[in-house]
Amino acid sequence: MKIYTKIIIDISSGKTVYEESFEYEGTLVECKGGSSGGDSETTVRYAPYVEEHHESFLDATATYRKATTDDSPFDGYTDIEVENAFFGTGYTIASFPTLYDMFGKFIAGLDIDTLFSQIFEDTVNSPEVNDLVAAEGALIQDDVDEAVTAIEVGMRDINSVQASTFVIARAIPADTKVKVLEKFRSELKYRLIPIATDRWKTHLEWNKGVIVTYAEIMKLYYASKMDITDFNYTMDVKDKLWPFTVLDYERACLGALQGATKTTSDVAGASTASKALSGAVVGAGVGAYIGAGTSVGGPWGAVIGGVVGLAAGLMS
Repeated sequence: MKIYTKIIIDISSGKTVYEESFEYEGTLVECKGGSSGGDSETTVRYAPYVEEHHESFLDATATYRKATTDDSPFDGYTDIEVENAFFGTGYTIASFPTLYDMFGKFIAGLDIDTLFSQIFEDTVNSPEVNDLVAAEGALIQDDVDEAVTAIEVGMRDINSVQASTFVIARAIPADTKVKVLEKFRSELKYRLIPIATDRWKTHLEWNKGVIVTYAEIMKLYYASKMDITDFNYTMDVKDKLWPFTVLDYERACLGALQGATKTTSDVAGASTASKALSGAVVGAGVGAYIGAGTSVGGPWGAVIGGVVGLAAGLMS
């Protein structure tokens, strides 16, 4: 029986231009009608060169499988230590104070009135203020000395040095100096009040910011810990399943002529909810840091980052 393996036909004329075939004398399957029952056998054959190459392919696959079954590529994997991956070498979560301790240090028991009084005193009555007033007093004293000299010369010219008027005239510049210097001191301290208030508010915001940032770091750490732990377990399971994974590939090679679909034994990893939670927490932390330095602001940056991280976790 002649079996054709290749035929080229001219479409315009309908004639065969070229053909390849071979003579086959093997087993045939006859199509029989009815439902008389009995055993039936179906043999699927392919072109000899296809069968020959497939057999060589299976031999090579079996040889590779035997050589690699006990040689898992995941065998040399070393688990990632979450502290080293997150904090850097030499630091662990125990190296940092607890969130409660940080809150107690910066927020709990904070007396804002006492804090304002301290900052006000340090700002308005600081040594720098006293130095400025002393410098201004020295400048005013120069003017007072010139005025007193002029008064003394004038009173001497009119022979009134011994009169009580001379004493009064000489005291007027000194009195003026006291008034001008106190006015300068008052205006200087008055202008420093808003600065003291701003320093007070900045101090409060700093205390709050330390706690918020510390809390975000802790949340980001535990979210990263979940991911790293999951990855460590995934690599361990891949190592244990490697012999079965190799067999999965060999089975796929065996059914290659039938268009078999490759299925492998693998670890599922973290659940969708876990990935979504981890992504949301990490995204919120990163978004807060980025948003803190932009016009968006830290809170909105955290919201946007959390939504993006949640979407990434659901799609992964």
